[in-house]
Amino acid sequence: MDPFTVAIILIIVGAVLLIIEAFSPGAFMVIPGTVLVILGLIGAAFPDILYSWWSPVIALVVAVPVTLLTIKGYQHLARPEPPTTTVMESLVGKEGTVTVATEVGNMKGKVRIGSDTWSATSDEPIAAGETVVVESSEGVHVHVRRL
Repeated sequence: MDPFTVAIILIIVGAVLLIIEAFSPGAFMVIPGTVLVILGLIGAAFPDILYSWWSPVIALVVAVPVTLLTIKGYQHLARPEPPTTTVMESLVGKEGTVTVATEVGNMKGKVRIGSDTWSATSDEPIAAGETVVVESSEGVHVHVRRL
């Protein structure tokens, strides 16, 4: 196969990899895609270089900075956030729905507050489906009253 045809194939495969990366960020297809496009462009401009020992050198020289820039770019785009935690005081005053009836003196009741379900107790029996408000909490248990 002549070097110019190989160069065009490299450019097309590299472009396809870049398109895949655009639709599926984080797949790290930008690195081989960029290397193939640049190698293909150089091969199209200077066909003799494509089949020489310069091709792997050019690929390595392009791959190292592209890899570092890609990693830095993704670190910038997806900064880690501290995990969210629920502390006891943050539940007091929140409203929820009883999912399992509460009973006086035990933690068999369950209350859904937001997207979380908590063990619950109350000063009076509260049936499932009723709306309650958290009066206090201790660990993973809440004490609720009918709203």
